[in-house]
Amino acid sequence: MTSGALKADAIDHRSIIPSKLILAASLPSVIRWVPLITIMCRGKHILFTVFAHLFSTLLDLLGLLARSEHEKDLEILLLRQQLRVLQRKQACPPRLSWWDKLPLALLAAKLVQSAKHSRARLSHSLLLFTPETVLRWHRELVRKKWTFPHRPAVGRPRLATEVEALILRLAQENPRWGYSKIAGELLKLGYRVGRSTIRDVLKRQHVPTAPMRARHSSTWRAFLRQHQQHLLACDFFTVETLRLQTLYVFFFIEIGTRRVHLAGCTARPTALWVTQQARQLVWKLEEEGKKMRFLLRDRDAKFPSRFDMVFASEGLEIILTPYRAPNANAYAERWVRSVREECLDHLLIINERHLKQVLTDYSQYYNQARPHQGIEQQIPESPNYQPGQGPVQRRDLLGGLLHDYSRDAA
Repeated sequence: MTSGALKADAIDHRSIIPSKLILAASLPSVIRWVPLITIMCRGKHILFTVFAHLFSTLLDLLGLLARSEHEKDLEILLLRQQLRVLQRKQACPPRLSWWDKLPLALLAAKLVQSAKHSRARLSHSLLLFTPETVLRWHRELVRKKWTFPHRPAVGRPRLATEVEALILRLAQENPRWGYSKIAGELLKLGYRVGRSTIRDVLKRQHVPTAPMRARHSSTWRAFLRQHQQHLLACDFFTVETLRLQTLYVFFFIEIGTRRVHLAGCTARPTALWVTQQARQLVWKLEEEGKKMRFLLRDRDAKFPSRFDMVFASEGLEIILTPYRAPNANAYAERWVRSVREECLDHLLIINERHLKQVLTDYSQYYNQARPHQGIEQQIPESPNYQPGQGPVQRRDLLGGLLHDYSRDAA
């Protein structure tokens, strides 16, 4: 290559590559300490890193003034040759930091604005990266320039999670309460919440309005729970003796206390016999001073009209369960299950007299010694039972089939 061609090539490259980019690869010896100091301070002093880059650029400009045109041309060719070797040896482009991208993007944008055929010039000048990559870096800088900090949303503060959960609880436990009623109850508890806020919370949780909730609130379970202290239930169940004789057992149960009244057992539950058992129970309740308001029974034909008249004369309302719905009289059905699993399934019943004795002993144990899960492990006839301090004693029932444990007073 002749000296004239070399000089022309150098001049052409000098017009393409800015001087700041050229001299970045030939720093004075003192500049070599700047990256080391920057690495040591990284993550601690960001401002010092910025200052190091600015100081490095300033020294590049000062070194540029001390060089001749011939030295600049030779250095341009030398840098380009080194970049071509690096491009062939490196499998993928190097990863640059944000501070490395910034001068490249600014210089490339300046070249695009000033040079003719800017795209071709830029493609000829950039050896490690494509022009699209550098221009994309410039677009990112522009986007960051016009990106403003997010302003916090204004308006009323968000409702506390505790208050929102309380609103849902009040609406679910009180189906007939509207927005104003819930707002008043919250105000009594120390929370001032508006009707519209309560409406939005219930709507967001897909809770229907008060009229819709009240329409589905009158369930059978809710009725039993609300009137259990004044509700009496009765039912029959059968027992097969050793000789395969079918005996009918008739009983009553107080829903509130789970106390069982064994009416009797017979092989022929006639209308007269059933009515007489009803009279005896009414007399017993009168002696104890208990007032019942409802009697729950199924539609069995064994209950005559005189049976209902006995209770109606005492002010009790007869409630009939739906057809073929034993779950509607669930408390009575649960006692039948208990007496079978704990007693009758483990014994051979000889006759009616034997069955009556067994059921009498079991009902006494059920009412006086057996804790019940439905009433928080209390005993029906001794709800305030207090154990003694003496040793634990065991009492066997039904020949050891049942065991009753108690502690005597010290």
